[in-house]
Amino acid sequence: MYELIVKSRFAAAHFLNNYDGPCAQLHGHTWLVEAVFCGKQLDDKGMLVDFRILKNGVKEVIDRLDHQNLNDLEQFQAGSQLNPTAENLARDIFHALKDNLTNTIPNVRLSRVRVNESPEAGAVYWEDD
Repeated sequence: MYELIVKSRFAAAHFLNNYDGPCAQLHGHTWLVEAVFCGKQLDDKGMLVDFRILKNGVKEVIDRLDHQNLNDLEQFQAGSQLNPTAENLARDIFHALKDNLTNTIPNVRLSRVRVNESPEAGAVYWEDD
């Protein structure tokens, strides 16, 4: 089995609803996203998939988040039960990548997505097979 890892960053603000602490106030992070793709079959060039394809796919998803107030995004709007936490962002990015990228690349699947809000704190999302 092979794993390919693509990292990207975006800057965005957020606040946490129903939270008792400083994160209830609008604040920002430079979020680090790490997407891990896996597969067993290399192509005739010795690659699982060209990194350029993965980087472009990750960039497309991340660009939608860059320099946004995450609370303004539909999935985090008022009335939603979801806060724009690292956990929820990891899940949302996972599903966006899975829908936009891995379904179009044969023999490759998205293994997991890690989202860090700082160098010391982050969350990972994956789905059980």
